[in-house]
Formats: sequence, structure tokens, C-alpha cells
Amino acid sequence: MGRKRFDSASFLSKVGKGRTIVPCPKGHVIFRQGDPAEAVFYVQSGRIKLTVVSERGKEAVVAVLNPDSFFGEGCLNGQALRLFSAAAMIDASVLRIAKKEMLRVLQAEPAFAARFMSYLLERNTRVEEDLVDQLFNSSEKRLARVLLLLANFGKDRQPEPILPKISQELLAEMASVDALVSAVGD
Repeated sequence: MGRKRFDSASFLSKVGKGRTIVPCPKGHVIFRQGDPAEAVFYVQSGRIKLTVVSERGKEAVVAVLNPDSFFGEGCLNGQALRLFSAAAMIDASVLRIAKKEMLRVLQAEPAFAARFMSYLLERNTRVEEDLVDQLFNSSEKRLARVLLLLANFGKDRQPEPILPKISQELLAEMASVDALVSAVGD
């Protein structure tokens, strides 16, 4: 008799050992830049905005995350403090996975490790595309790209209208030279 098959969807949807669901009303800060990095997070619903503040106090949006996105994984490679802040753009729910539990599951469950690795590789590709976009395209083209990414245009899923109210200021930050939108949509 073999062991029970691991269910990634169930693992990412329920409270369990080292896992808690965090309800995040709009504006709720999940963690701040400089906080201890002790867990990985998974977006179950809503949208999460990742921001970084420079030493001069300038804030930049580095990512807008949709459901099925991971963030805060820097703790897995020894990052002691958060490099950015995370807050809910709209009402959201995130799963907090303690570092020890995440490492255990990644080592024990190859299917989950493959899912997580695939997510990280896709996000890395988007970061590279965003960097090229920042270096070589005009602000108008960057803004157009951000809007298309927010609407999931060209993805496997159907394009969706941008329902959350996004201010012109936030869009400008996302398209500016100072802000890389590294993980918009999936």
C-alpha cells in the first residue's frame, strides 16, 4: 500500500501545520520592508501590491499579484529581512506558510516543488521582460504593457476587465523607470 497522493490545491487552500489563512481587507499590510522574513505567502483571492521604499523615501511598486501567486520566498534562501512591503489592493485572502513547513513540503513533495519552481521561473521571465521594457521602451509603451498584463491579455485565461479602481498615480508608478512590475498576473 503506497502513501496518500499529495494534493497541492488542498495544501494551498486550507489551514494546517505551519499554515494560516490571513484575511486582508483593502489596504491591510501583510508585512513591511525590513520585517523578519519567516514565511512564504500564497494569494488565494484578491490582489496584493508589493512596494519598496528607497533610502530617500521614494516608494515604487515592484509587483501586483493576482490569485495563485507566491511571494516572500526570499526567506527560503536565507533572506533574514523583507526587501519590500506587501499590502492588499482590494479585499484578499493569503495563505501564510511558515518557512520550516514550506521547506519540508518542497523536499517531500516533488509535484508541489515542480509547481513552485514553475511559478518562480515564469515570474523570473516576467522580471527579465520588465527590465527590457524599462530600459528600451517609452513610458507610453510601458503603460500599455502594464494595462495588457493587468487584463491578462495574451494569457491562457480569457482577458478580464480591470475591475479594481487603480489610480493614475499607481499606473504611473507601475510604468515609470523607477518601478518594475515584476509579477503582474499569472
